[in-house]
Amino acid sequence: MKQTLLAILMATTLAQATESKLWYEKPAAEWEQEALPIGNGRLGAMIFGGVEREQIQFNEDSLWTGDEADTGSYQNFGELFVEFATDGTPAANYRRELDISRAVHSITYTQGGVNFRREYFASHPANVMVFRLSADKPGALTGSIALADAHKAATNAEGNRLTVNGNLDGFTYPSSGPNANYTIDLNYEAQVLVLNDGGTVEAKDGKIFFKNANALTILLAAGTDYSNQRSQKWRGPHPHEAVTERLAKASATPYAELLAAHEKDYQSLFNRLTLDLGKTPEVVLQLPTDRRLAAYRGGEQAAAKGISYDGQTNTSQGKGAPDPELEVLIFQFARYLMISCSRPGDLPANLQGIWNNRNDPPWRSDYHANINIQMNYWFVDAANLGECFEPYSEWLNSIVAVRREDAKRSFGVRGWATRWENGIFGGATARWSMGDGAWLAQNLWDHYAFTGDKEYLRTRAYPILKELCEFWEDILKENADGKLIAPPGTSPEHGPVAAGNSYDQQLAYDLFTNTIEASQALGVDEDFRKKVETIRARLLGPKIGKWGQLQEWVEDIDDPKDQHRHFSHMIAVHPGRQISPPTTPELAEAAKVSMNARGDESTGWSRAWKICVWARLQDGNRAYKILNGMVKSSFLPNLLATHPPFQIDGNFGYAAGVCEMLVQSHTGEIQLLPALPQAWPTGKATGLMARGNCTVDIEWKDGKVVNYRIASPEPREVKFRVNGQLKTMNSEVLKEQITP
Repeated sequence: MKQTLLAILMATTLAQATESKLWYEKPAAEWEQEALPIGNGRLGAMIFGGVEREQIQFNEDSLWTGDEADTGSYQNFGELFVEFATDGTPAANYRRELDISRAVHSITYTQGGVNFRREYFASHPANVMVFRLSADKPGALTGSIALADAHKAATNAEGNRLTVNGNLDGFTYPSSGPNANYTIDLNYEAQVLVLNDGGTVEAKDGKIFFKNANALTILLAAGTDYSNQRSQKWRGPHPHEAVTERLAKASATPYAELLAAHEKDYQSLFNRLTLDLGKTPEVVLQLPTDRRLAAYRGGEQAAAKGISYDGQTNTSQGKGAPDPELEVLIFQFARYLMISCSRPGDLPANLQGIWNNRNDPPWRSDYHANINIQMNYWFVDAANLGECFEPYSEWLNSIVAVRREDAKRSFGVRGWATRWENGIFGGATARWSMGDGAWLAQNLWDHYAFTGDKEYLRTRAYPILKELCEFWEDILKENADGKLIAPPGTSPEHGPVAAGNSYDQQLAYDLFTNTIEASQALGVDEDFRKKVETIRARLLGPKIGKWGQLQEWVEDIDDPKDQHRHFSHMIAVHPGRQISPPTTPELAEAAKVSMNARGDESTGWSRAWKICVWARLQDGNRAYKILNGMVKSSFLPNLLATHPPFQIDGNFGYAAGVCEMLVQSHTGEIQLLPALPQAWPTGKATGLMARGNCTVDIEWKDGKVVNYRIASPEPREVKFRVNGQLKTMNSEVLKEQITP
């Protein structure tokens, strides 16, 4: 093959690469199934888009119950309602749309000869949500605006402002120490400011009434007095002043400037990565998103809705309209959701991101530590959203002291550990799981591996890794054969309670490996590092069982008919790096045997993890088969992933799987298209990330790389594999066109 160096010119925005809009022909009827999310990291809302009555349910990320002893639960904040006076005629030409390339939600329709438009966004720069209502006829807007608190506090209406504020009852701490015998009663407040262009605005009966307005701009801000500083007893100042100040500043800014600043901020993250996995037939692209998803799911469902595809079906995966651009849309929607619910200075994404309409949400809408919060953040660095990781590391740093005290009381050891359920004040409930802390720390190391940020490694990741090693040093026990094993525990969330299960053993190995490399990178703690190396060498390692499987427990008791949604003995394959086809081929084959036994069907997040595992096992067709099945079964009409119910880890895990199929870098080399399926024979991607702070652009045709570029901020030697060839080059010149 002839090889020549060539700079790659590829698209710089998603709009140039693929469709970027979710759209619908009618308002949403159900929160979980149909409403559409917006968010700025801290504030989130679900939009219904009703014609006569708009409903906007909103959240703020720190509105939690709980304390240092109890997880508590994430809370619904409230709802904003806008009632419209109409002439009673039905609306025509209705379209509800979420443009994820701009993070702008819009609603358009015609009623009574007037064209109405609404435009909504959650601004990170202004720290408010903005709702703009307009019409093409002067004075066409008349109605009322109401603000409802989910905890039943009264609404105050004065001038052009609505206010609700209240207090969440907390719990008295039973523990000793600096936080003994006090209660966290979070104060909260939300304000709505209504700015009218023309017409009149009047406060009356707890609402804002507007009459004959040309346009309205509604601003919403909300907050609590939560602080992530335990030394401050988790409390900061009352939110009233900050909320009022945000609204004052936003109201003094013209709408066009608010929108421009929002788009610039959002697109500075979103536009870093483009993806093209092939073209969708035009007849499918013309469908609204819910009908398009139905078309993807099969001919019978599509035919029932009167849709014809001219015989174009994805026969390799069963009947259904081929739609690679929908597969990309779901990937980019995950990036949209992450930008919208996890920004520096905020709390990390919980089980539902920041979108929750209940005060008793499923699984508390908590930080579930036996896979779910970890899965939320698997993809952020690979998908070029490294800044979105900061809330995760800051939250973990904030709760370690609480978890340390709990571990000492419970086990009498150094270091810290956690339980399955976790909140924002360090409280954790449900059963203990020894490996959960190590799994949480795995994400910390991986962020460093991608970014190379040594200040972050020194101040955030390494102290936690080191302390966890002390915990494991204290709890590991010597087996009869001299190997070190974990104390009795489960393999989440099933199986017998037994010592040395693969979940704990693999996570301990991964923790020790990451800590050793972190110590080397920082040039510190040589003696400690050697001790960790010795302990790691004595760990009981992965075992192959009697039917060729990778054992889940020390004893060879795996059931080949077990299809449980958790397959925790695969951590060594993904997201760990202990097992891989090139480095440990026999163990990799055993992992395939176990994965075959588990099957391809499961709940939403479990399917997403299976995509990741099969991609790491370098079987792209199997990974795609599961991805295809996940799209067909695990996404709601609004493209939120369902467990069921809605859990955002499925959205984020899906994106992680796509990244693993296209680029892998966990074994010390960058692999281009390590698990490319036949379903994506031609495509291109720009802005993917590999470990070592390398940006990767790839273009492929007929399953082979034809263009690539690997770049890093500082020139460095990079090992990479392309079309089966291992190469070593300087990252300054890693750009190449490959032609026959």
